[in-house]
Amino acid sequence: MVNVGNDIPTKRFDEREIMFARARLQPGTPEYETYYALHPEHRLTDDRTRAKPGLLSPQAKFFDPILFTAPDASFALTTAMRVSLDGPSAPKPLPLSPKEISAYLKELSRYYGAQDVGITHLEPYHIYSHTGRGIGIYGAPIELAHEYAIALTVEMDFEIMGDAPHAPVVMESAKQYVESARVAIQLAHVIRSLGYSARAHIDGNYQVIAPLVARDAGLGEFGRMSLLMTPHEGPRVRVGVVTTDLPLVADKRTPDATTIDFCTICKKCAENCPSKSIPFDEREKVDGAWRWRIDPGTCFAYWNVIGTDCGRCMTVCPYAHPNNIAHNLVRWGISHSGFFRRIALWMDDLFYGRKPAPRAAPAWTNISTKN
Repeated sequence: MVNVGNDIPTKRFDEREIMFARARLQPGTPEYETYYALHPEHRLTDDRTRAKPGLLSPQAKFFDPILFTAPDASFALTTAMRVSLDGPSAPKPLPLSPKEISAYLKELSRYYGAQDVGITHLEPYHIYSHTGRGIGIYGAPIELAHEYAIALTVEMDFEIMGDAPHAPVVMESAKQYVESARVAIQLAHVIRSLGYSARAHIDGNYQVIAPLVARDAGLGEFGRMSLLMTPHEGPRVRVGVVTTDLPLVADKRTPDATTIDFCTICKKCAENCPSKSIPFDEREKVDGAWRWRIDPGTCFAYWNVIGTDCGRCMTVCPYAHPNNIAHNLVRWGISHSGFFRRIALWMDDLFYGRKPAPRAAPAWTNISTKN
């Protein structure tokens, strides 16, 4: 069994450094000049990426004039939701039992549509140091005076994701960003109505590193592809977060060495990554924390060529199989035996292939324009 080791970062991460923030920088603007004065090593590769067609672009390799309208609509909705992330709280906080309200909010989240829900203490390393995108002033320091964070996941459809990296995958990805946002925004509104401060963190408008919050809330572990690996859907989830000053009961996180061990021997995501952005090597220490580190630049550049957010790593991952009795028995064995983990990987390669071809998308997505 591998040793998980220390996986807690020693410093906060600047949101301006993520690829989504860098992609928005326009040459000639003060933000562009300021960022690349601080990080000249990124200018050339980022400019090359900006020169590519772009996500949902008509010039992209997998452009679909019909299917691309669906994710565009979903992204428009998450943008419109920005006004609902935060707001005033009721003037008089209700006296609440931390244990009871924690249990209630978890069940309410599931009622709204969440798959899994967890609570953690909000730590400084969860919070971005500076604003890089979304609402707020670019480059402004982020101060978030909340004590707790509620993390939730929503499932991405197995059948639709199987066609990755083609158009249906970005439809599903964008749809589930909407769903995670919808749950988080409603949950934050409920908490504010109870008299406590609460902010929802959704796609394009995070002040926290959502997967890191979710991991510490006990919802999964980081795998080789640097995504959150959940117990029943693997990486096939989207994450939403609500931070609050409402007193809650944090869940106890137990680092999962079995996931780290399986990802150490598997490497299927790395072998199938079209942009070769996922490492084959062992974990390395990044900002004091042991983890696998993908190359976000080459990954994002590939997205801008094909026009979708790829998703191949998710679809080939053995953890991403449907949540049913057979696969759950395999998951149970993986979590209990190092020998079984190796047998399970051999079986996965045998039944599904080491480099499986994309699966056919649902028939209803097979639509074309008439000549």
